[in-house]
Amino acid sequence: MATGHQLEEALGSLKLFGMVETLEVRLAQAKAGELGHIELLQALCQDEAARRDATGLARRLKTAHFEATCTLEEFDFAFNPKVPAARIRDLGTLRFIEDGESVILHGPVGVGKSHVAQAIGHLACRRGYSVLFTKTSRLLSDLAGGHADRSFDARLARWARPSVLVLDDFAMREFTLAQADDLYELVTERQGKPSIFTANRAATDWYSLFPNPVVAESILDRIVNVAHHIHMEGRSYRPTKRPGQGHRAKS
Repeated sequence: MATGHQLEEALGSLKLFGMVETLEVRLAQAKAGELGHIELLQALCQDEAARRDATGLARRLKTAHFEATCTLEEFDFAFNPKVPAARIRDLGTLRFIEDGESVILHGPVGVGKSHVAQAIGHLACRRGYSVLFTKTSRLLSDLAGGHADRSFDARLARWARPSVLVLDDFAMREFTLAQADDLYELVTERQGKPSIFTANRAATDWYSLFPNPVVAESILDRIVNVAHHIHMEGRSYRPTKRPGQGHRAKS
């Protein structure tokens, strides 16, 4: 027992807490003849790897700041047959991340754009990618605050850092000159990194929201021309979430 306790302390000092958690069980299996020496070591290594994977996923999900836990598995594609299920499921392979491409989910309110965007972000977290989700208005407010306290570069770096940036409710209203300039800085800084946009308007209608057509072209050329455009149309899910109406996929 003393030897086992000493081993537990040694593993703890090395921060191998996955091994510590299962050490007693694994040693009992070895004593019962269920595991040989090499198998015991392999099992303990697998336990440690599993713990680190779970810890890393929990950290990435927390850092992503999703509004809700959404998955593609729970999305009700049957509710709106016109929603391109095959294309959305294809995005779930995350090839667009590997290829440095973005995604634009556009359509009327309530059809599930935010759910799909967060579900894809959740998948990315599970694959080891860093993700950051935010409402576009919050991002613009945060960057604006950086001009006031001279922390713009640090704030810009924070938004540019993640492997995938999810901007919800993009292009809801006209951008100011300052907002357009900040977006240009962000898009330029994230050159080659994927982003996911949800919007009520198709990308062709975004240009008129910018006060300067040259800036608009510079920004949108980097977004629109390297993105998968997914039009989601149909009924709103939100009435189904009224009390007594049952629950469907979050929108």
